Amino acid sequence: MSPIEPASEHPMRLHFAQRVVHQARDVLHLWQRSQYQLWTRQVQVQLDDAVLRWQRFAERYEHGPHLSLAIEARDALATVTLDGGRLDSPSLGRINEIMQRLATTGLRTLDDPAAMAELPPARHPVALMLKDAEASQRLARQLEFFGCTAQALDSIAALHSSLREYPPAAILLDVDFKGTGSGLELASMLQADAYPSIPLVFHSPLAADTRTRLAAVKAGGRAFISGPLEAWNVLETLEPLLNEGPWQPFRVLIIDDSRAQVMHTERMLKNVGMVTRCLTDPLDTMAALADFQPDLIILDMYMPGCTGTELAQAIRQNERYVSVPIIYLSAEGDTDKQLDAMSEAGDDFLTKPIRSRQLVTVVRNRAGRARSLRARMVRDSLTGLYNHTHILSELEDSCARAEREGQPLTFAMLDLDHFKRINDCYGHPMGDRVIKSLSLFLKQRLRASDLIGRYGGEEFAIVMPGTTGQAALGVLEDIRQRFAAIQYPAQPQDIRCTFSAGLATMQAGMRGHSLASRADAALYQAKQQGRNRVVADTASGIY
Repeated sequence: MSPIEPASEHPMRLHFAQRVVHQARDVLHLWQRSQYQLWTRQVQVQLDDAVLRWQRFAERYEHGPHLSLAIEARDALATVTLDGGRLDSPSLGRINEIMQRLATTGLRTLDDPAAMAELPPARHPVALMLKDAEASQRLARQLEFFGCTAQALDSIAALHSSLREYPPAAILLDVDFKGTGSGLELASMLQADAYPSIPLVFHSPLAADTRTRLAAVKAGGRAFISGPLEAWNVLETLEPLLNEGPWQPFRVLIIDDSRAQVMHTERMLKNVGMVTRCLTDPLDTMAALADFQPDLIILDMYMPGCTGTELAQAIRQNERYVSVPIIYLSAEGDTDKQLDAMSEAGDDFLTKPIRSRQLVTVVRNRAGRARSLRARMVRDSLTGLYNHTHILSELEDSCARAEREGQPLTFAMLDLDHFKRINDCYGHPMGDRVIKSLSLFLKQRLRASDLIGRYGGEEFAIVMPGTTGQAALGVLEDIRQRFAAIQYPAQPQDIRCTFSAGLATMQAGMRGHSLASRADAALYQAKQQGRNRVVADTASGIY
């Protein structure tokens, strides 16, 4: 903050600047989706409009880096030409280069501990269009506790005004908004007016029959909620649709002793926005795997010192890389040898020379399925957070990265207070509801770069890269206070829940297990001191 800038103006300036960042994220999401579909006039109009809004926000709020990128993106889109419903390579390469710069640099401008401590991240609002105006207002207030801005809209005109000024992140719409079936009719109009990129969620207070659900699907509905609406079940439904995480291009490790072949393969993959690392010496493989963490590996069959099948088997012996797809790319034309190679730890076999589109399609499909499968394997089934084993693995990796880059790192452990009492008095379904509520609350309130796990039972763990103990303490205190204000409908009266937390900041040479032990000890202190508080480990330098 500038010395002459009034302190009261800083949060407002930060808030508006974040609108630029989130509009840029919308552009990234649209661009990412466009990679998996035919390039149509409608796709181009949507992307052109999103980039134009991004440029206008950057101009209005004087955000120079984003303004430069937005202008570059508009210029690149103006040169687009098509080849069979797909962008040609020159246009694709230029736009992808801009999008990669945006994904790796432009979106991090405000994602720092100081900004995080001062203000929760801005988000496009969720539009609520419910028959009961009072219930709509009440739901909007509940969502605010979770850091999700919501607009209760009472008319079609209000929705159109919102779409023009600041398009909502999603629309929650009663099937019978202003009369029987009127919500379905409104949704069909939105689809016709070129708003299909905004997720539509339908709601019915009663159980919906097959006819109603089919009508909702045909009207563009991406999800359906039956019964009472509460913040936790709305957010649970919206979370997979909003996908607010930063764009993560597929990472491909290319191993081939021919430098010319490596560069050719790399060029084809980079042209569609993938991130690559190339090796011409297979003996460097294990170090590259540990550092690069690829989504997929491309192997030559014949290299000095080893064959591709031998190297693939060596890779598979490390349990961390058992599920990483391996594709052989070789001039070997003997089908039997190709099948033998695939039986030795490989997933596919492609022969040189290969068309760019064939390589890209195989890599994208294999890497996408593997990433989706890994995401399910490391997630807790109730909350969708990382499970115990994976969050500790991420903590170890984050410690090594922080040490290497000289960056701060804070680890926090949270525990719901008197949770057994909730289960005993109100039943396990209520307990599960509270656990899911806190998991959603953490996802909404923390940065995309923070890693959240369910440590076990009612315990949670958070890895906060690039964050000092002081900044983490401020954030967790804010989350603690806001979470304690949430009410859960129950009989004979509504209930509230709180949590205790302990945090520890990494010191030089510290490993993950030591950091976890210190955070656990701080959590124990928080419990001993009366619960519903955040305590920092003494070594974190916070008093």
